Amino acid sequence: MIAFTQEGEGPALLFIHGFCESKVMWKDFIGDFSRDHTVYCLDLPGFGESPLSGNHISLEETAVLIQEWLEVQGLVQPIVIGHSLGGYVTLALAELMGIGLKGIGLFHSTAFPDDEGKKHTRNKTIAFIKKHGVDKFMDSFVPPLFAEQQRLAQATRIEELIKEGKKSSKNGVLAFLAAMRDRKDRMEVWMNFPGPKLMIAGEFDMAVKLEASRKHEPFTSHYHELEGVGHMGMFEAPELTKGIVRDFLDDFSQ
Repeated sequence: MIAFTQEGEGPALLFIHGFCESKVMWKDFIGDFSRDHTVYCLDLPGFGESPLSGNHISLEETAVLIQEWLEVQGLVQPIVIGHSLGGYVTLALAELMGIGLKGIGLFHSTAFPDDEGKKHTRNKTIAFIKKHGVDKFMDSFVPPLFAEQQRLAQATRIEELIKEGKKSSKNGVLAFLAAMRDRKDRMEVWMNFPGPKLMIAGEFDMAVKLEASRKHEPFTSHYHELEGVGHMGMFEAPELTKGIVRDFLDDFSQ
């Protein structure tokens, strides 16, 4: 079962959350878009209200689940925008469905796989959560997602995200850590996707480094770098990122 929200009327627009997030992260972000789109926000398995049966899931399996969900909902050629892990899922879905998607967006995400250093960090995180649990992990995980100069002003938001993240199931968190660690290079998918493509990158994003994002730019129809922003542009620069997404969506109506 995939839990989701639906708001508005018009062409389908799907937002996919990141790691240890849920569909509620988009609640202050989507209002403007529901005036001319049917906006869907889902919970990935193991997060929010979507259960994960078992202890393993791959990005490819996640993409199949979402494709099946799209078919059940009767959604044809949605525009899909994913944050972080949600971007990895978006690319797996694009590889699976091709022109079955109208457009795709990476919101602080990348088509590149983990390098060896990042894989080592994932393994350390897996070991930490197995030993100490999700709650203790979330306390230290969320603050660095924001640019350092933003953290004081964003203290309430950070607490909200920590609280929401603690609702994530332990098996879901561990399964997606392994799925992110083991994901394949999908730069060819990004390069060859025929529809419009959006990438939003943060100047101080420690999770997806700016130099990696810039390697996507030649193959990206809408590329944006946000000054003074970390990994959470929808909260750190909400009006700016809404405007960027709006410009991207306007491409489809021309």
